Amino acid sequence: MELHDHLYGSFTTDEPVIIDLINSAALQRLKKINQGGYSEPFLPGTRFSRYEHSIGVFLLLKKFGAPLAEQISGLLHDVSHAVFSHCIDYVFSMQKGHTQDHQDNVMNQFIRTTDVPTILQRHGFELDFILDDRNFPLKETQLPDLCADRIDYSLREIHHYRKNPTAVATYLEALEAADNRWVFKNFSTARQFAQDFFDLNTDYWSGPRTAAMFFTVGEYLRYAMGKKYIVADDLYTTDDAVLKKVASHHHSDSELQFLFERMNNKIPWTVDKNATACVGCKSRVVNPLFRNGTEIKQVSDVDSDWSEVMKTALKPKQYCLRFAR
Repeated sequence: MELHDHLYGSFTTDEPVIIDLINSAALQRLKKINQGGYSEPFLPGTRFSRYEHSIGVFLLLKKFGAPLAEQISGLLHDVSHAVFSHCIDYVFSMQKGHTQDHQDNVMNQFIRTTDVPTILQRHGFELDFILDDRNFPLKETQLPDLCADRIDYSLREIHHYRKNPTAVATYLEALEAADNRWVFKNFSTARQFAQDFFDLNTDYWSGPRTAAMFFTVGEYLRYAMGKKYIVADDLYTTDDAVLKKVASHHHSDSELQFLFERMNNKIPWTVDKNATACVGCKSRVVNPLFRNGTEIKQVSDVDSDWSEVMKTALKPKQYCLRFAR
């Protein structure tokens, strides 16, 4: 199977388990799930799919020599994402949305309803082993450490959103996988990556426009579910399928139509501390490892200012929003 990726170039894989998983219904569904949620109305140019990211995590792990089981885990890590990605957290709980952990919480149960377990069993892999992140430190670690998931989605945003493929190439050239850890070859590149990640977090992942997206999409879908225009199972189809199903009711429901216009950023809004719609956003910051002679250090070991940044940057952000009627 030939694979081409914007970040990593062309790859060929002849691993039967990888080919079967890529062709599975579970992975193919992710082609129609927007990585950023419903990002284009609020952040034009940011759209790419959960499938693209999942293939990217797999290719990154393959590129740096991770074991096959870890590559499989990386490929599957987002299978349980519902429609509109992390917007779903704000459908179920506006107050707890900032944790953005719904997908992780349902992963174990959801993946067992797909074609993935049968494929893994056929190729001699145990599902429980693949689902246990403790087995795969290159694929997944806790913030502020780097992992393949975090590296891929940030490089992908630098490529798609910042339109800076040169920076992507620089970071990939400076990376290495050493003793199950991601390490930059020098301090300056590690520090610049940390800054770029911080800037993306500020401007995009936990910025006010993203908060507005989370809130408006969450309200639209919650309202549609309350009216029984959609049911819970619809949330595990695709973005377009849900939009089409709900849109059939726009003509007869003026409130639904208003909510749709609002989630398409057609209703004026402002950040206003006196507003009643308050939205929490998960905040992300990284503290990369780098080689310093024969030692491996973190950016904060050399840059004390970065230690101060991390103290505040990892705390969830909150925005109170006021929308016109």
